[in-house]
Parts: sequence; C-alpha cells; structure tokens
Amino acid sequence: MATVGIKTKSETTEKPDKAVTVDTAVAADTAEKPRSLWDRYRALTHEVRRGFVAEWTVTIVLLLFATTSLVQAFVIPSASMEGSLLIGDHVLVDKLTFAPSGALSSHLLPYRDVRRGDIIVFRYPMDIKEDYVKRAIGIPGDHIRLVNKQLILNGHAVNEPYVQHIFPYIDQYRDNFPTAPPEPGVMQPAISMLTDNVVNGELVVPPDCVFAMGDNRDDSLDSRYWGFVPRRNIEGTPLIIYWSFEAPTADLTNGNIGVDHIMDVLTHFFTKTRWSRTLKLIHGYPLK
Repeated sequence: MATVGIKTKSETTEKPDKAVTVDTAVAADTAEKPRSLWDRYRALTHEVRRGFVAEWTVTIVLLLFATTSLVQAFVIPSASMEGSLLIGDHVLVDKLTFAPSGALSSHLLPYRDVRRGDIIVFRYPMDIKEDYVKRAIGIPGDHIRLVNKQLILNGHAVNEPYVQHIFPYIDQYRDNFPTAPPEPGVMQPAISMLTDNVVNGELVVPPDCVFAMGDNRDDSLDSRYWGFVPRRNIEGTPLIIYWSFEAPTADLTNGNIGVDHIMDVLTHFFTKTRWSRTLKLIHGYPLK
C-alpha cells in the first residue's frame, strides 16, 4: 500500500496532464488487490467478538428472565412447615405451574390450578412484600373444620402424615376451628372470614381463594389467623432443596446478610450443611 502511494504522487507531479488517468488506474489497481492478512484477521475477529458478545448478552437476559419468571430461589426462615421444610432449607420454586395460562400456552406448557395438599409459596396477604410458604388445605367450595386437631375436609377425616403436633394440650381456637371463638391476635381478615364464610360450623372456601395451614400445625401463623390466600397471591410451588444449612431465623430474615452469618457459613459450611437434605425433591400430598 505504501509503495503504490509514493508512485502515484511522483507520477502526478511529473505528468499533470495524465493525473486523472493515472489516479484512476491506481484506484482500480488498489481495489483489485486483496486485503492484507492483518486486515482480514481484524475483520474476522471483529465479527466473532460482536457475535460472541451478542450471544452472551441474549443468554444472560434469558437466564435472568428464567430465574425470575420460571424458577426462583427462596430460603425457609421459620418453623411453620417443620416436618416437610426446615429452617435454613434453600429451595427452588417453580413459578410456571400455577401461572395464569393462555388459550394456546395451556396446551403447550404444564399449567394447572392449585390442588389440595400442594405446598405453595405466596405473597403474604397482610404484607405482600413478604413471601410465605404453607400447604394448601382447601380450595374453592371445600368445607373445612378441625376437631381436636383432626382435619375434617368435606365431611371426612383426613390422614395427614406430614403434620406434626408439638404441644400435647388443646388450644380451642387453633385446634377446634372454626367453631371456637377467635382468640386475641386473630387479624381482621380472619374475623371477616369467620363472619362471612362459616356455614353449619364449617368454613366454606370462596371462589379465587385458598385456605392454607403449616405442617407444624401447633406453631403456624396461617389462614386460621389472617384469612384466605387470594389466588392471585400464589407465586409457585417448591421443587427441590438445593442446599440446607442450620441457621437461626434472625439470620435468614435479615434484609442485609450479616457478617456473623457469612462467617458462620464460611466456618461451619461442612458441619452445618444438612447433606442428607441436599437435592431432595419436594412433593405435595394429595388430600381427598
């Protein structure tokens, strides 16, 4: 390229009357000559780099979409589901199954409605910024009551192998629901539920609602105390425990991960990890 440039300048100075002809010839000669190896390498790597960045950008966007719209990680912070889920269980929640389905997607994707016995993750009706996990006990139209801790569903006593009772005594409101009068601490939506939805001593679940309770039945703040779960609040169902670590509730409910918790994990990762629970699948239990 440099040689051609010098030659062109010299010929233009000595023979001005042929400058146009010479310049045209040089331009044509330049256009016809192949690019150097370095130029071709730069052009090729530019395309590769641009393609690489574009592909990874799309991949990252899809992963972020998937982890927020299809599957999301949650940690269990309380003992209300003990027997099934422990404090410190880190779970992946399937957000697709209970998502509203469209006319076409309902035939292509595994959408379904909530069933009795499903474990559900939902926005807490009293504060939708909080996520709760309980078991769906009653769906629209179901009749529910508890008699001395025994669940009676649609007129039949139900076997609940997942339930644990940690207190031997009977609490009238908690264990003979909904016939016993509400106790202090029962929230207004539950008071309204008892006023509007109890028929012949049984709670009747209205449309677009779910009645939910914890498996640790004697120590669970659930629908008995704050009312129904609106169907629109339900976010998904836990699929798998991907990691379980012994930690106090205070560490897991802290919005900012504390230094003490980080040090606890780093120091006791192997001894406090519940290895037998790692990669454990989570299943509902059909209630009939």
